[in-house]
Amino acid sequence: MPYAKSNRLPGEAASKLGHLSVVKSDWVKSLISEFEEPTNASSGKAPSTWSSINSAAAPLSRVWAVDGSFVGVRAETGLGREVAFVKTALLTVDRVKLNAIDKEHPHPLLLQNIMSDSAIFHATVFPLKNVRTSLGSNYDAVRHIVRDSLKLDENGAFYETLKWLAYNLWAALPTNSPSFNCPHCNEIIDGLAVGTDAAPCPICGDEVFLSDMLGFHLDMDEDSAPESIASSYMLVMEHLMLFTAIRIFWNHSDKKLVSDTLFIKDGPLTLRSQYSKLIPNIRAFLQYAKEEDRPIHVIGQEKSGAFRDHLDSIARSVAPFERGEPASYAVLTHDYIRQEVYRSPDLKNPYGSRTNWGEKVYLKFDPATSMVINVPTGAYDSDGAFPLPTDLIGFDRILATLPDLLSHKFEGALFPIELANGVASMSSYPSSKVLQRFLEG
Repeated sequence: MPYAKSNRLPGEAASKLGHLSVVKSDWVKSLISEFEEPTNASSGKAPSTWSSINSAAAPLSRVWAVDGSFVGVRAETGLGREVAFVKTALLTVDRVKLNAIDKEHPHPLLLQNIMSDSAIFHATVFPLKNVRTSLGSNYDAVRHIVRDSLKLDENGAFYETLKWLAYNLWAALPTNSPSFNCPHCNEIIDGLAVGTDAAPCPICGDEVFLSDMLGFHLDMDEDSAPESIASSYMLVMEHLMLFTAIRIFWNHSDKKLVSDTLFIKDGPLTLRSQYSKLIPNIRAFLQYAKEEDRPIHVIGQEKSGAFRDHLDSIARSVAPFERGEPASYAVLTHDYIRQEVYRSPDLKNPYGSRTNWGEKVYLKFDPATSMVINVPTGAYDSDGAFPLPTDLIGFDRILATLPDLLSHKFEGALFPIELANGVASMSSYPSSKVLQRFLEG
């Protein structure tokens, strides 16, 4: 690889002539010939199960959306202290008011009317490097900030949601929390007792918090933490904020309220690594709600990544080709994802078995508007032919609702996510400069 450009010196240019001898290979010659004069090659294999959207289901009447952002800030003076600010937002949208807005050129006053008293946000800050309080180390500070941020904001509503998910409090018989590594001795604790906020570790005796179950301490050492702590906290908080709305609606006296609402998360319905401990409980709740005939309608939208890139490569080959034609969708099976998106051999673990609580769906609304969404199924199935459209919770009503939420301001945008991003966003400029001055001051 060439040397990168610096502030003082230019970068090294990659050699454009050093590998020409490789074309002497018959295999390379054949490859070049086929590349320049393709015979029957295609730009990408599209799923064979694209279907037209002709949903006669009733659109969902309420919409909630969640989004988040974070920014790392480094002080230019002294030891170079580093902190990370995190902000997440939960927003509700009135579909009647939304339908009155021009999706390409929204009027600011109409946007203000929609946003009035409709959003809440959560914000916190984490020390990353060269920051130490009189109360303890960087490691202890992050642990306590996670716990306190959850317990203090919105009168502890987000913390109650963590308990609701961790202990399966929605079930007739709640359970202990998932097991996790003690932040003091690193031995595995077989979960905390139902409803417990904190308890002594049964091995070392030091106090552990329910929030330790999430596992932030596994990404840190005693004196510093990576910026990924902030991104992981943002993802966890997006989940907790979204499920706070679901929890409140689930316990509402109007039992139909929760099933007449669309909950939207920016990004995939995924929690990775140690944070995935909540995934089995989330799936179990969604499956229970489905069996109780109170389906929870949730989607996540992926704006970038492997699935977005793959959709871009095949979107031109599937209908609709003209405006006015029916929109279409394709539900991606596990086999299709492995073979066509990831192009990998059989995986050691079934696709998404530990990390995903939603399955991938491609949508194309018109020749210029397509998107990748995730839709839950409840219980997970490792079968390569899973899922079918009928496995996706409330899929018909979701398809009936999304056309009214489309925004043409950005590529494949949904208006609720666009609005939530406006509340949660901490752009690199000028916000980071303001935060940096705060840090240096």
